[in-house]
Amino acid sequence: MPEIRYIDAINQAHHDEMARDERVVVLGEDVGRKGGVFGATVGLIDKFGEDRVIDSPLAESSIAGVAIGMAANGLIPIAEFQFADFIHPAFNQIVSEAARMRYRSNNAFGCPVVFRAPFGGSHGTALYHSQSIESFYAHVPGIKVIVPSTPADAKGMLKAAIRDPDPVLFLEHKRMYRLVKGEVPDGDYVVPIGPAAVRREGRDLSVIAYGWMLYESLRAAEMVASEGINAEVVDVRTLAPLDKDTILKSVAKTNRALIVYEDNRFVGYGAEIAAIIAEEAFGDLDAPVMRLGAPQVPGIPFSKPLEEWFFITKEKIADAIRKLAAY
Repeated sequence: MPEIRYIDAINQAHHDEMARDERVVVLGEDVGRKGGVFGATVGLIDKFGEDRVIDSPLAESSIAGVAIGMAANGLIPIAEFQFADFIHPAFNQIVSEAARMRYRSNNAFGCPVVFRAPFGGSHGTALYHSQSIESFYAHVPGIKVIVPSTPADAKGMLKAAIRDPDPVLFLEHKRMYRLVKGEVPDGDYVVPIGPAAVRREGRDLSVIAYGWMLYESLRAAEMVASEGINAEVVDVRTLAPLDKDTILKSVAKTNRALIVYEDNRFVGYGAEIAAIIAEEAFGDLDAPVMRLGAPQVPGIPFSKPLEEWFFITKEKIADAIRKLAAY
């Protein structure tokens, strides 16, 4: 299997699915000639033309609304939001229309749209290009929310999202685009939406993460391994629907749980995982469920020292692991 970058895996999935099904179209800001601000749609307009690769106005509500209209008329749109920070004007279209389409029609029709958005913080991105928006949408029934962490998952889960009959929010952590490389199977394949994955086996505690936090958690697990702490690392991958069985199985094995997420800790997505563990695995726990998330401020500061204070790093995760293991 060839080893490719995360961003290239996403690009390949676009090419494959547009070639496989002529109903698949792409729309968004700069997705055409520019190939997307991060390069996710490079080469699509040359291969499939302007009728299927559409540069949209700078109007996120319209991007979502047009995509929903396309889906209602037999197309399969992939709507790219240039940054997750700017998806908020489309909230009503996504939540009140796309997510409720099947329910309000008594299962008569769905809304096969993929909403793609780069999310999460990187160095120098500050408040308006670094938000984690996953908990807003994972809260809403009717829309799937996925955060692939490997190139193989990025390609396979994007294919699965495009083939899904209902709306999917496909979140891509921008740090992973060019920093993460991995083997990707040749040929056509899909990675099912739903199941989590254990990325590192362990016995002493479970670290549950997704997106870039998976990689920081894996590095932290290696740091504490030399101290005799053997941490298991679970990659959630799909936030909605959540694979709680894999999480509960891991906690039953290790008896401790640390949930790591980049969003604000307060009412962040990890709180739901913590609640599930507390309710359904209380008898397995030898220590309180621990969460590690960002501080309760409106965004990542631009100041370099304050940026480092905000970021969840492998060192901070390692410290939390040591504390939990010593309880």
